[in-house]
Amino acid sequence: MKEVYIETYGCAANQNNSEIIGGLLRGAGYGLVGNSDIADIIVLNSCVVKGKTENKIKRRVQDLSKKYPKKILVIAGCMPETDAKELKKLAVDCLLLGTHNFKNIVNLLKNYENYLDKRNEVKVGLPKISSNKLIGITQISEGCLGNCSYCKTKLAKGDLFSFDIDDVVKSVESDLRNGAKEIWLTSQDCAVYGVDKYGESRLVELLRRVLLLKGRFKVRLGMMNPAGLFLILDEMISVFKDKKMYKFLHVPIQSGSDDVLKSMRRGYEIELVEKIVERFRKEFPDGVFATDVIVGYPSESVGDFRGSLGFVSE
Repeated sequence: MKEVYIETYGCAANQNNSEIIGGLLRGAGYGLVGNSDIADIIVLNSCVVKGKTENKIKRRVQDLSKKYPKKILVIAGCMPETDAKELKKLAVDCLLLGTHNFKNIVNLLKNYENYLDKRNEVKVGLPKISSNKLIGITQISEGCLGNCSYCKTKLAKGDLFSFDIDDVVKSVESDLRNGAKEIWLTSQDCAVYGVDKYGESRLVELLRRVLLLKGRFKVRLGMMNPAGLFLILDEMISVFKDKKMYKFLHVPIQSGSDDVLKSMRRGYEIELVEKIVERFRKEFPDGVFATDVIVGYPSESVGDFRGSLGFVSE
């Protein structure tokens, strides 16, 4: 039996993808180990959100290919979609598994072929090996509706593809049966879940169905972009009042300057974010608000930076 070591970088969705890779491999007769030294196969599940992380992964690819020249090295996730040629230069014999092809991990290891074609791949209802039995991670969609000027993830993930509500709920039910006490619902933009299929967000409907499931558990909702969240804010506030919902809101602002937001093609002005934060704080004074901010954007002036700093301080 060949042993596989999986190393993961990036977001909760990437963690879930690694769990799926582990589940598919174990089902095919491979063993999973926590040490690269004793593994026959090494899988790096990559991320391109930040340059610092990308550079770390590239150095890791170089180091692993030199240290283990005879082992099979698989680079999975976003980086093969955007940096395939560079990865092949760093490790000539590495195998590439794109973010739309995780189901092909077993075929890749059998045929020694790269899988990089673009397709819609449903990532719920698949076998998975959870890294933490108390946390059940379920992706609700892949890709997004945005076209932000700075975003490399869009090149890797593509346009929004929402998974079926029934399939998502069944995935959560399975995690609860297996002992999960926290349910993480994640995607690149949870607020627009369902817009690609129904022309409007179905996130509220999905959350209500999950919250009706029996058992003692909490739900942690992943990132939502401001423009999409604002359209369903009243309904979302109502859902968040459920005792099973973590009062946690992750809304990336990226900049406190309207000029920079326009250049970024974010599709909203900072006043809209202020309204979201004010409403959330009014309803949930002890709630947690998380965000992301880009500084040093090419068109950013000192005044723009101060606008971002002022917004974060407030």
